[in-house]
Amino acid sequence: MLDHGGRLREAAARYNIPLSDWLDLSTGVNPHGWPVPPLPPAVWQRLPEEHDGLEAAAADYYGNPNLLPVAGSQAAIQWLPALLPRAAVACITPIYSEHLQAWQRAGHKLRLLHNAPLSRALGVATPYVLLCNPNNPSGHQHSREALVDAAAQLRKRGGWLIIDEAFIDATPEHSVTALAGTADAPNLIVFRSLGKFFGLAGVRVGFLFAGEELRHKMAEGIGPWTLSGPAREVARLALADRAWQNAMRPRLLAEGQRLHALLEKLGEVRSTALFATLKTPQASELHEHLARRAILTRHFADQPLLRLGLPGDEAGWLALENALADWNPA
Repeated sequence: MLDHGGRLREAAARYNIPLSDWLDLSTGVNPHGWPVPPLPPAVWQRLPEEHDGLEAAAADYYGNPNLLPVAGSQAAIQWLPALLPRAAVACITPIYSEHLQAWQRAGHKLRLLHNAPLSRALGVATPYVLLCNPNNPSGHQHSREALVDAAAQLRKRGGWLIIDEAFIDATPEHSVTALAGTADAPNLIVFRSLGKFFGLAGVRVGFLFAGEELRHKMAEGIGPWTLSGPAREVARLALADRAWQNAMRPRLLAEGQRLHALLEKLGEVRSTALFATLKTPQASELHEHLARRAILTRHFADQPLLRLGLPGDEAGWLALENALADWNPA
């Protein structure tokens, strides 16, 4: 089992700090999550059913009906490699580690391209190219135009472009989800999730966007009732709430810029609307410094990166600012 952010209970025990005292910045989940209303009793009492409005709401929100609801994008990440012919896959790293593990377990050969440009990933001539956009954890972003062109190049040689867009909702103009599995890009596969932007990580709802044959194979493999009735209802309502979405995007973009400005004096920073990643040789020491002040961040042990999400209120921002002001690296 791979490590992830959000291991707050483990941190509380390790540092002997009460759980309630912590500021958790380790996940990149929107701290101002969509407000879940009371749900009708029927969603708890009946088996989940398709055609309850979820697929229609998702198709409208993402601009593409070629979708399969899954139990968080994690479910699709784990299933996808097993449904495709074994071959070499070019992975632009660093990348969300579950991708690498899933492809490796399914018997594919990984070609890890550290901080490589998209052109290099295309140049290694593998059947599959895999990346996150924005990248998790580095924050690097590829332009929409470059990704559309990459999908077209791969299509000419029978290849596939696989993109995880978990952190793109605040900037939908950069997304390629609307093209996935269409006649214009039948070889484009995209993962999306309600966990980050909507702040609904616990509901475990995501989507695979791809061609019909691949979606059918995954649906058959996963089996029935992949999403609970309450999860489907919450997702349907959140995806349809345009007023909340339109208000949240500029708020997150502003807070992302605030976090970026707070960190940039400490090293090289790349940021998205939901997290900022600091590159510094002292990432491990800074992670420890913040943890001893009850601030949990995401440290990547194999590289000098520290990822921080957004504080949820002014008290959290002040705690982070004060802890960073106290940081005196040797």
